[in-house]
Amino acid sequence: MPRRPLLEFEKPLVELEQQIEQIRQLARDSEVDVSQQLQQLESLAARRRQEIFQGLTPAQKIQVARHPQRPSTLDFIQMFCDDWVELHGDRRGNDDQALIGGVGRVGDRPVMLIGHQKGRDTKENVARNFGMAAPGGYRKAMRLMDHADRFRLPILTFIDTPGAYAGLEAEEQGQGEAIAVNLREMFRLRVPVIATVIGEGGSGGALGIGVADRLLMFEHSVYTVASPEACASILWRDAAKAPDAAAALRITGRDLLELGVVDEVLEEPSGGNNWAPLEAGENLRAAIERHLDQLLSLTEQQLREARYSKFRAMGRFLEKTSQDVDKAA
Repeated sequence: MPRRPLLEFEKPLVELEQQIEQIRQLARDSEVDVSQQLQQLESLAARRRQEIFQGLTPAQKIQVARHPQRPSTLDFIQMFCDDWVELHGDRRGNDDQALIGGVGRVGDRPVMLIGHQKGRDTKENVARNFGMAAPGGYRKAMRLMDHADRFRLPILTFIDTPGAYAGLEAEEQGQGEAIAVNLREMFRLRVPVIATVIGEGGSGGALGIGVADRLLMFEHSVYTVASPEACASILWRDAAKAPDAAAALRITGRDLLELGVVDEVLEEPSGGNNWAPLEAGENLRAAIERHLDQLLSLTEQQLREARYSKFRAMGRFLEKTSQDVDKAA
């Protein structure tokens, strides 16, 4: 049997994985030397896996980004962060488990770490609300960012959510206002902010912790204004057209790098981060430390001006003059 769940497009690997597992079992149950056959099959599986993942469509990348075994915020924190202490509560009576944060140390640098947190199984996903934060989660995040600003701690955020929670209770508690406040207040922070899309970055729920000096993104992560399913339902009233919507939305790292939305796309191990999470953690840590070195060389004023200019430069618009309007008439 395969060692871990395989996605639909990974099915060509199933037979190879079964053969590899059978040979491993044979080696455990007998003294037969099968190392050569095992090495050949593992090399073949690695090549096929690489070929598959090099040609993923946007819709397939979404499946990888949503993989239940993809490393989460807490996984990455445990991989490369020393002395992690989680901080709780928004000081307004809520402690949202879908958005976590705390202080820790990366190398010799104290930092504030904040991120969306999904669950591994149904029970944990229910407790974490599938990574969809309520207003209290974004207010908790802002409280922690203010704390970091006060004590001059660089801020690292990890984005992995299909979107902010859109339930009636969340709307009554001011979901839109909570996210809008974060968007506004993150521009005034005097410390470096590095955000990384580690899985699925959806809509305002992602932006609520995504106003950063550097926006990083894993190559099989996605970052989008709306989920392809929602987009297809709105445009075509047919969620089955989600693959078409995914291609049109330009949600992949390569597209967003070309558009100037993200600053760096981080390479993933063959088969995605879920196949080699420790390697993914090392890649992320190295990128964070490199960008922190650059940002910490700037003054507070330079940091805020560059952050403001970065977001002002995004997007395009057409300005019509009165003459253009007259001609159109």
